[in-house]
Amino acid sequence: MNKTQLLALFLLASGLHGAELQLAGIFSDHAVLQRDTPLPVWGKAPPGARVSVSFAGQKEATIAASTGSWRVTLDPLAANATHQSLRVQSGEEGLTVNGIQVGEVWLASGQSNMDMNLQGCARRHSFFKDLVTDPRPGMLRMLKIRSPDTEQPLEDLPTRWVPDTAETRGSFSAAAYFFAKRLGEELDLPVGIIDTAWGGKPIEGFIPRPAFDRNKTLKTILKLADADQLEALKQLEGGVIIRNTAGMPGRIFNGRMAPIAPYALRGFIWYQGESNAGRGEDPRDYRYKQQAMIQGWRKAWNRAKAPFYFVQLPAYKDESRGWIRLREEQRLALALDAHTGMAVTIDLRDTDIHPSNKLDVGHRLARWPLAQVYGRPIAASGPLFKEATIEGNAIRVYFSHLEGGLITAAKTGLEPAKETPGAPPASFEIADETGAWHPAKALIEAGGKTIRVTCAEVNKPVAVRYASEGDPEKANLYNAAKLPASPFCSALKFLPWKQ
Repeated sequence: MNKTQLLALFLLASGLHGAELQLAGIFSDHAVLQRDTPLPVWGKAPPGARVSVSFAGQKEATIAASTGSWRVTLDPLAANATHQSLRVQSGEEGLTVNGIQVGEVWLASGQSNMDMNLQGCARRHSFFKDLVTDPRPGMLRMLKIRSPDTEQPLEDLPTRWVPDTAETRGSFSAAAYFFAKRLGEELDLPVGIIDTAWGGKPIEGFIPRPAFDRNKTLKTILKLADADQLEALKQLEGGVIIRNTAGMPGRIFNGRMAPIAPYALRGFIWYQGESNAGRGEDPRDYRYKQQAMIQGWRKAWNRAKAPFYFVQLPAYKDESRGWIRLREEQRLALALDAHTGMAVTIDLRDTDIHPSNKLDVGHRLARWPLAQVYGRPIAASGPLFKEATIEGNAIRVYFSHLEGGLITAAKTGLEPAKETPGAPPASFEIADETGAWHPAKALIEAGGKTIRVTCAEVNKPVAVRYASEGDPEKANLYNAAKLPASPFCSALKFLPWKQ
């Protein structure tokens, strides 16, 4: 089945062209509704028809517009793991959705490392194999949306929420699964994940078209793409390689996110970047793209402060240095606001572009909402670069998220990182006045609060960087919570870039 046929199937299944009573496709059996927030419920009906929605003791009614669209908003509900039914009625017509729970809902997206499922991890590690076959059902439910990209936003699409069982678990996004599982266990309530990931796709396809108006690079990308000037787009500083229609501005958002907004949810998690940093690709300005996407999604859901947490790319031997620059762009994207967070994965080393250890990825993502949204006394992150000051022939580096102080540690496989007392911080470099980089000596000082970096060959340092390699094997800086420090460069202009 080609893309045109698949799109036609989605349009037909969504029932957009019929006049009968319809409920938006995302409200299917086993859905999870977001607790503690107003709950929009919507669909289609004959124009002028009266439509009522009943759920959990509430009943709201409205009149379908001339277009047939209708929408009601239910009052906020407390978390409830009991299976409940949602009923929609219009005249003699009625629809019922069963097995609904109320808990926490998150949207997970990105490319293949978010799309990678538990079965894929199980083929490479026995831990995941045992997990996939565990007969005990879990508290989470997952909704995978795999509709095609579209030129115009879809109004609706068919969906199917799937409970966590031994029969279904293997198909779940591994990163999203461990994120949701950690939340469910910590909060003791149902968690729903809406998975809209699409492997091998650049961020441009996920950004709503109106959000391309945020800065000059984004405006130029949209203009060139709409004019089908793909070679010029490839050569643009901060541009992108468009390999198929899904990479075109907004087309993934149109097909996978637009039709489910404004389904009530708590926030978003994101794991992407490889297709903006590979061979021939230009990662410069990625931070502006990600910030535009965040704000575009928030606007679509009418939630200006919706939490958005993302995965910084892990270690990978990258000849072009694209991954190095993109990791720095991701770190810089945190400047958007206090409702964003980044899971650092530089210590999750693997020989594959798709690391199998999605356990740590999911758990590190979950730390951010546990700390920031749900108020748990837990470290959200490893050390994040804050500033560097020049002190004669040395540079002193300050960090946020010290969480008990800086330490050195080593991580192997799925085991927690282990402190390495006495080992100095490694993988630090200092730039001289010409911008040339030199290996440097680093010492943890001020009771674990700062690092002093020096190099005998550099008397007048101008910048410092850490873990600035594709696969920085010696990177060993952590905080006392055993979470790794993010790679960083104190002066972006000195971070080499070559195609």
